[in-house]
Amino acid sequence: MNPFSLSLSRFRRIGRVSRENSFRSQVLAALLSVLLLASPLPAPAETASGPAATLAMVYRDDVDPAAYWVSEKLDGVRALWDGRVLRFRSGLPIAAPQWFLDGLPREPLDGELWIGRRSFEQLSGVVRKQQPVDDEWRQVRYMVFEMPEAPGSFTARIARIRAVTAGGPSWLDAVEQFRVTDRAALRRRFERVVAAGGEGLMLHRADAPWVAGRSDVLLKLTPWLDAEARVVAHRPGKGRLQGMLGALEVETPDGRRFRIGSGFSDAQRRAPPAIGTSVTYRYRELTAKGLPRFPRYLRVRELP
Repeated sequence: MNPFSLSLSRFRRIGRVSRENSFRSQVLAALLSVLLLASPLPAPAETASGPAATLAMVYRDDVDPAAYWVSEKLDGVRALWDGRVLRFRSGLPIAAPQWFLDGLPREPLDGELWIGRRSFEQLSGVVRKQQPVDDEWRQVRYMVFEMPEAPGSFTARIARIRAVTAGGPSWLDAVEQFRVTDRAALRRRFERVVAAGGEGLMLHRADAPWVAGRSDVLLKLTPWLDAEARVVAHRPGKGRLQGMLGALEVETPDGRRFRIGSGFSDAQRRAPPAIGTSVTYRYRELTAKGLPRFPRYLRVRELP
């Protein structure tokens, strides 16, 4: 046999083996697909999101408050209960004592953990601990103002909130809801609350179904606005503030930079929030350039 015939014979055998291997691969792939379709897939891991929350928009002077239920805006920590786990708005669990959780109903609630007016810093120190301290938590109340995903209008949900909290423990309570007749009555109530140390008022439309996310069914009325920004630099003080912080240079989530120079105690100026820290500030309004007018430091944003 000449070399050419031998090479051709080998080529034919190689081709036949290749086709057989290809056929076997196709059969195996088909069998594997059938097995995958017939076998149940593992259930996805449970996420730690918890119930959704309704987020407020800012009250406008053209809104008729007679269509709303009104309540005091509490300076507390937002807490959502899904019937099993108490969570921050971020979805991370709150390390509350078991006795505190055992007193809550088995249905979703939305509210504020609260100690009292002008007590946010104290409250923050309590609820951020991973090992809860019973004596500290006995000062905390869970003030409920909403029932996530519950049917009916807000008026109907108020009745349900009152019924649920009425038979609960002393640390579970419903936020007081009231009505006003007009803008003048709303303004008088607002001024009384602020003068007494309150943050302002919340208005929830009486006929509104429950909704998730930011919506004008829920409005906030405060003497200021607040937002968060990240510290990017420390600007030195002058004169009496020589050797201390003069102002924080901060950056908003959309990249705008400005300085916050008021609202600090001398102790805070000696040990200012670290670069990279998120801080909460208050302001009156936005300028034409979208920057806050008269920003004032409020606190470090330490909660999840």
